[in-house]
Amino acid sequence: MLSRLSFLSASLTMAWMIPSAFGQSTQQATAKQDGLVAESRTGQPSAVPPKTPNLVTPELRGDIFMAKKMYREAVEAYKEGPHDSAVLLNKTGIAYHQMLQLDVAEKYYRLSVKANPHYAEAINNLGTIYFSHKSYRRAVSEYKKALRINPQSASIWGNLGSGYFERKDYQRAAESWQKALSLDPEVFENRSTQGVLIQQQTVEERAKYHMALARTYAFAGMDEHALTYIRKALEEGFKEKKKLADDPAFAHLKELPEFKQLLAMEPRVL
Repeated sequence: MLSRLSFLSASLTMAWMIPSAFGQSTQQATAKQDGLVAESRTGQPSAVPPKTPNLVTPELRGDIFMAKKMYREAVEAYKEGPHDSAVLLNKTGIAYHQMLQLDVAEKYYRLSVKANPHYAEAINNLGTIYFSHKSYRRAVSEYKKALRINPQSASIWGNLGSGYFERKDYQRAAESWQKALSLDPEVFENRSTQGVLIQQQTVEERAKYHMALARTYAFAGMDEHALTYIRKALEEGFKEKKKLADDPAFAHLKELPEFKQLLAMEPRVL
């Protein structure tokens, strides 16, 4: 199963740096050309401004390509950076993950962990590969390993909850998701440049997953999100609609007009 494989919230600040960097390169080239012309005309070398360091690093270019969903270009950019960088190896893996080349993604996640055995994000992402192959026990094991390194990662707690959910350990799934929400109330809405957040693929899986998230949000008192995910689950054909009114998680929502409207929705035929 793939994560919420969408990227990058930080791209805007990166993009502002590009015109100036490219502008400097163009000016330098022009200055050199002018200097050659002047020298050929006067016989005297002309002054050439000192080179300005290029602000656009391979990682930065790769991040910008990722933001534009140009994953192949992102891979090429990341590969221009240090080959022993755990961060770049992990980001290269994510780019391949986005292109659904899971075997190659796994290779780069493993290289990232080899470069830095304490890099929690790469360990998490390796767990998502196991998850995609329905090896949920191994996925859970990787998420736990990552959380021992970085227990404050909301996205990894979210993935651990998904692993438990697929193993039908609903209690631990709920506890893990609640922990994720306590660390970041927007964890299931936000996107990450480092880690991968799981998203179920089939409509039926998504319906169950979204209803479970609705319960998690409701228990956390995040009623707006709870209602949003109830709606998503129902639109995806959630089959136990009649039980919603008696679900303890939604007891405090029963009198809300929005909740009543959701109960009155016509079931979707899949």
